[in-house]
Amino acid sequence: MHAKTIRRWSFVHTWTSLICTLFLLMLALTGLPLIFHHEIDHLLGDAPELRELPADTPHLDLQQLVQAAEAHRPGEAMQYVAWLDDEPNAVMAISAARADSDPNDSHTFLLDARTGEALELPSANGGLMLFILRLHVDMFAGLPGKLLLAFMGLLFVVATVSGVVLYAPFMRRQPFAQVRRDKSTRLRWLDLHNLIGIVTLVWVLAVGITGVISACADLLIAAWRQDALTAMLAPYKDAPPLTERAPASRLLEIAGAAAPDSRPGFIAFPGTRFSSAHHYTVFMNGDTPLTSHLFTPVLIDARTLDVTAVVTRPWYMDALGMSGPLHFGDYGGMPMKVLWAVLDVLTLIVLGSGLYLWWVRRRVPMGSARAVEAEA
Repeated sequence: MHAKTIRRWSFVHTWTSLICTLFLLMLALTGLPLIFHHEIDHLLGDAPELRELPADTPHLDLQQLVQAAEAHRPGEAMQYVAWLDDEPNAVMAISAARADSDPNDSHTFLLDARTGEALELPSANGGLMLFILRLHVDMFAGLPGKLLLAFMGLLFVVATVSGVVLYAPFMRRQPFAQVRRDKSTRLRWLDLHNLIGIVTLVWVLAVGITGVISACADLLIAAWRQDALTAMLAPYKDAPPLTERAPASRLLEIAGAAAPDSRPGFIAFPGTRFSSAHHYTVFMNGDTPLTSHLFTPVLIDARTLDVTAVVTRPWYMDALGMSGPLHFGDYGGMPMKVLWAVLDVLTLIVLGSGLYLWWVRRRVPMGSARAVEAEA
C-alpha cells in the first residue's frame, strides 16, 4: 500500500477511534452486566417468584388479567401485555398515566397468569440495573442521547474497518498472531491491539451495527407508523374518540386465526405508539428460533373486534427485531452470554490499548515516532 494512502487511512482510524472511544468504553462497561441482567436480578432478589400451584391450574382469560392489572395500578391506562419465554405462568404488564405516555414514565410488573396476583419488578422501575440500562441506551438524554450513541457506533464501525485496512499490509510482514516480545512496550501493545482487534472483528462489527440499529429504534418505529399504518388507519381518520372498548378475552384467538403458525408476543392497547387510538394490536411472532424475534402485527378494531389488517413487516422492522437479541447475546442461552462477555472484555482491552498507543505516540518526538512506525 502506498505511503500516502496508509497515512490517510491512519488519519481516519486515529480520529474516528479517538472521537468514539470514551463513549465505547462506557457502552462496553455498561453492556457487560446487561448481558447477565436476568441472572443479576435473581442474585439481587429483584426477580419475583410465583407461588407454587398444581401444574394443571388453569390460566385466567386475558380480560381478567387486564382487570387485575388495572386494579393493581388504579387510574392508569394499560399500555402493553407481553408473554415471557422463560415463565409460562406469568405475563408482563405495562401501564402509565396515559396510553401514549413516554416509555420511561411507564410502570412494569408481572401478573400471575393463574391467579392475577401482581408481582413488582424493582429492577424494571428503578435501581442499579435500570440505571445501567438507561446509561447504555440513551445516557438519560432521550432521543438526542440515542442518536448521539448511534453516531458514535457508526464512527466505531469506520474505525474498525480502517483498522483492518491498516492491518492487512502489516500482516504480510510477520506471522499471524505474533507478538514481538523482544521489542519495546509500545510495539508489544501495538501487536496485542492488532491481534485482539482482528480476532474480534466479526463480533465487533455485528454488535456495533446492531447497536446503531437499536439506537435508531424510535425513528424506525415512527417510520413504520407513517409507512405501514397511515393507509390502513385512513377509515378511522374522522372516527370519534374511542369511549368504550370490547373485552380483550378473545384477542389471542382472533389474532391466531389471522396469523397462523405463530404465537403471541405482546399486545399494544389503543392509544400506544405501537397501535392506534382505535385498535388493539397483537404482535405475533414465529415459532422457530429465528422467527421468534420477528413480529407480525394484527390490527383488531377495539370496539367490534374485527381484524382490520395483518401488517406486512418492512425490512427495517425485521432488522430492529433481530438486532436487540443479537446485540446482547440472547440467542443461545448461557454459553452465548459467556462468549459475549469474553468478547466484550477483549473489546475493552482494544479500546484501552488504542488510547495508550495514541498517548505514547504523542509523547514521542517526531523523528523517533517515524523510526518506530518504520520498525512496525
